[in-house]
Amino acid sequence: MNHLVPVTDRGERWHLPAHAHIVVYVREEGERGLLTIYDCGAAQKPPSAQLLGTLEGVDARAEIEATPTGRVVSMREPATLVALEGDRYRIVSR
Repeated sequence: MNHLVPVTDRGERWHLPAHAHIVVYVREEGERGLLTIYDCGAAQKPPSAQLLGTLEGVDARAEIEATPTGRVVSMREPATLVALEGDRYRIVSR
């Protein structure tokens, strides 16, 4: 399921709203994790996307909180989610 707004038709970059909330579940070394993306952390809505893979980094204003199963990224500015090779993702400023 991926209902994020694409930046291009090629499907490798998506818009993230300023208050997006990303829950990152980390698995064993070398295994794919899970990224669950919500449009807003306060909204009582289902996620906008769930992607298998790892979040390599966040190069945009955000609060990052470590959890026992991974981390939670709360965006503080509009950003772009970029797909990299091998089910890896990065969040960059727009």
